[in-house]
Amino acid sequence: MIKRIGSMCCVMMLMICMLLISADNALAAQQDPILDGSYLTHDEESIGYDMKITRGEDLLTGYSKCVRLGPGKIYAGGTTIAAHTVANVQVSVIVERALKGDTAWSMYTGWHKENTNTDRVGSNRTLEVEGGYYYRVRSVHSANSDLSSSFTDGVYIE
Repeated sequence: MIKRIGSMCCVMMLMICMLLISADNALAAQQDPILDGSYLTHDEESIGYDMKITRGEDLLTGYSKCVRLGPGKIYAGGTTIAAHTVANVQVSVIVERALKGDTAWSMYTGWHKENTNTDRVGSNRTLEVEGGYYYRVRSVHSANSDLSSSFTDGVYIE
């Protein structure tokens, strides 16, 4: 009987801890403003994974990455991975920026890279940027005619 009461107490403590942890995470996420699907954060980096637009057999996955390297400096890039070797695999990387009160992201810079007869392509750059803005990276991924896109959360740059 004592073992059973002890087990029930442990289970109750575990459930209470799980509820407190999940409530704390939900509260933290609600405190960050959101702009066009991206949270405006003060994190060091953000990675966004692809959302499939077409249902094909060639595109496996893709992601975008934005990293704060220091005041006025970011690393931005995107990668596309095909499910197998394809005729062409591409990534278009777009860096966008916004101020805290903005209603839309504005394009800062962008570039495109294509590889042929392979299963992946990646492209990244280190950029000098103006401080006081949130920056995010948005990428368009393609393998033959399969498409998807990805974007990061906004990372604040001092």
